Amino acid sequence: MRTAEDIRSEILALTREYHSAKFSKKVFNPGREMVHYAGRIFDEQEIVNLVDAGLDFYLTASRYAEHFEAEFADYLGLSHALLVNSGSSANLVALTTLTSPKLKDLRLKPGDEVITTACGFPTTVNPIVQNQLVPVFVDVNLRDYTAIPERLAGAIGPQTRAIMMAHTMGVPFCLDAVLDLVKKHRLWLIEDNCDALGSTYRGQLTGTYGHLSTFSFYPAHHITMGEGGCVATHDDDLARIAQSYRDWGRDCYCAGGKSNSCGERFSRQFGKLPFGYDHKYVYSHIGYNLKVTDMQAAIGCAQLKKLEQFVARRRENFLDLTRRLQAYEDRLLLPRATEHSEPSWFGYVISVKEKAGFSRNDLTAFLEANRIETRNLFSGNLLCHPAYQNIPHRVAGDLTNTDFVMNNTFFIGVYPGIDDRHLNFIQAVFDRFMAGERIS
Repeated sequence: MRTAEDIRSEILALTREYHSAKFSKKVFNPGREMVHYAGRIFDEQEIVNLVDAGLDFYLTASRYAEHFEAEFADYLGLSHALLVNSGSSANLVALTTLTSPKLKDLRLKPGDEVITTACGFPTTVNPIVQNQLVPVFVDVNLRDYTAIPERLAGAIGPQTRAIMMAHTMGVPFCLDAVLDLVKKHRLWLIEDNCDALGSTYRGQLTGTYGHLSTFSFYPAHHITMGEGGCVATHDDDLARIAQSYRDWGRDCYCAGGKSNSCGERFSRQFGKLPFGYDHKYVYSHIGYNLKVTDMQAAIGCAQLKKLEQFVARRRENFLDLTRRLQAYEDRLLLPRATEHSEPSWFGYVISVKEKAGFSRNDLTAFLEANRIETRNLFSGNLLCHPAYQNIPHRVAGDLTNTDFVMNNTFFIGVYPGIDDRHLNFIQAVFDRFMAGERIS
């Protein structure tokens, strides 16, 4: 009689065979197949891991999640990496962590200000609003689309308590300027690193400078779990608080399926509860359930082993696109890195100059008609969206460049699924448009 392990081995062997049959590499057909701006890149190991975790049928976070958290923390050189169900949830957990009563006088309170940008993805800003804090918006540079360093100092006010910004499209913001302000004014810093996994500033990985940092593993990002995200920190207290907010707000920090790690499960006093109340059901925060499943983490474990080659390919594609498009710099603003940084590019951001003779929409419509996928630079100016019309906020200076981005900026892909055949086609389509061809 065959054992469960014998059957598992056969299933996993067949899974490898299935991957080969189902996902064999196809030849790119220019003009008929879409050149996507992003996409998941995987081989048989991701599917094998997924099936392997499914066969355990533990369902919620288990051995794969624990392995990923340990490996990811090691990659970052930080003490703690806490998996959550999305990058947006990671931002929510990270910012909410700073509101914890356990931080006493250092906690963020309603009405406190958090410096950020309006030019980015909304879930960098949403947790600020959701926690009744006040976002203070600064304008961005063109070409790197990160906060203008000189504007940051002017954004500081008597209620400013934190900075929470993204390394937009993989480009590190000026950490020298930010860290100076953090130190001088005793501010909290959250790095939204969702678009920038693998980016470095002065040779150090982004996501390792702040008190907390966040990551996304959505399929468009550098590695994927399908859905998934992570909060990272080097601070034990912040990690414990973040874990609480992620795990229903409970005070207990035992891993799922484990009990009494502290050895005092029934022998402590909490609030007005009876002495000895079960610590597993004591709540120190008004939290959420934002955990990841082990099936997602299993995919992430396979993806993490490919991260370095993914980052290298993104950088190669970025340099190749720049070489191919720099002949059009009289009409296009091409992207560039900030000083002291080496981005792990999320996409290739292009702005159409005011006097180019055509609009962004003219160009993106032509690209889309020729099966080259485009995306605007996220929200453009977040304050122009219906949901943000009446939020409490402050603008430091003006948002001239942010408005320019809203009207003139878009991006195309550099992800590892793009190769020389795709790049040749992209160049050919740009050449046709710049020569005057338009959609009839």
